[in-house]
Amino acid sequence: MVYITGDTHGDISFFKNPKLKKLTEDDILIVCGDFGFIWDQSDKEKKALEVLKKKRYTICFVDGAHENFDLLKNYPPYRYKGGNAQKIASNIYHLMRGEIYTFERKTYFVMGGGESEDAEMRVEGQTWWKDEMPSAKELLSGAQNLKDADYQVDYILTYEAPAIAKDFIRLHTNHEMHLTPLNTYLQELMNGVEYNHWFFGSLHLDLNISKKMTAVFNEIIKIR
Repeated sequence: MVYITGDTHGDISFFKNPKLKKLTEDDILIVCGDFGFIWDQSDKEKKALEVLKKKRYTICFVDGAHENFDLLKNYPPYRYKGGNAQKIASNIYHLMRGEIYTFERKTYFVMGGGESEDAEMRVEGQTWWKDEMPSAKELLSGAQNLKDADYQVDYILTYEAPAIAKDFIRLHTNHEMHLTPLNTYLQELMNGVEYNHWFFGSLHLDLNISKKMTAVFNEIIKIR
């Protein structure tokens, strides 16, 4: 089975969730951004990765805004489930931007990346990277892959949200929502692609935006 969750931010305690103890080698957990376990190469991080490598299930992650993109570049592209990925360990994979994967005969379009709203408080190359936002090449590659798939996928997994989702949350919570070109790009995907459901993780909320869109954070959602 495939399970979807939100940002883990390098917090190993998340993986102590009782729901995850039931997963087997046939199961896949996908993190929708800010995985956080490839960040500073500290001893703590190395120990956490060793713990994750021993999990029976497979862990995949979509990159968020807060990843160490310099470290991620050290992992070469690896063909995985029909798309290009980066193999972090035998059971851990980075799902790359604009790729389409097939898990259990269902297709998943992935677009990671996002904009740090606190970028001015971060240090480039240490806590912030220009690569946090998808490049024009990555956006065009994603659009081409969707075209090749006749603009039909079963699921869309992103870190950021399409613009309409941010508008929905702003109207219902009175929270300010910063819109970026990536939100607009994702909105265009929403309008032009047929899909069953869309999951995104950037807003740190567990909330159903509509029948076909869910903001995910702490929940672990089973794909049926």
